[in-house]
Amino acid sequence: MAKVIGIDLGTTNSVVAVVEGGNPTVIANQEGSRLTPSVAGFTKEGEILVGQVAKRQAITNPENTVFSIKRFMGRRYDEVLQESKLVPYKVAKAANGDVRIEARGKQYSPPEISAMILRKLKQAAEAYLGEKVTQAVITVPAYFNDSQRRCVSSTSRPRRRWPTVSTRRRTRRSLSTT
Repeated sequence: MAKVIGIDLGTTNSVVAVVEGGNPTVIANQEGSRLTPSVAGFTKEGEILVGQVAKRQAITNPENTVFSIKRFMGRRYDEVLQESKLVPYKVAKAANGDVRIEARGKQYSPPEISAMILRKLKQAAEAYLGEKVTQAVITVPAYFNDSQRRCVSSTSRPRRRWPTVSTRRRTRRSLSTT
């Protein structure tokens, strides 16, 4: 039976875990850390960096390093005007009024950026488990509205990354037990 992984897709850092023998085990990423920065960077060579390596290049390439993407998930451009002033990368308005991030001349939706982070976490889980991961539970903050929850759920679905994904609301109670 395939393992189901749990992912906390955070604004600053993200974590992936699996239950083994009835106990949760936090999985280390490719750099050996249990925390993966929720950062994606785009180099001039066209490479996409995720995690710690993306965070490091933010010093020399801030306008092409995306962080705090969760703040823009499931929201309209008109709703995030204040937040967009706090980040060095360009936040643009899509034709339908949604938020887009511009990096290296290309536009990305918040779910696309989040999918890059999720892909890295999935790869770490697959390396740890030694098998393909097909199911995941992704936490969402309790204050997320329905549009934001759907957006997080859709993040994992492009190109059929996982056949089964469930989003769970994080509450104070569940946070205190982890």
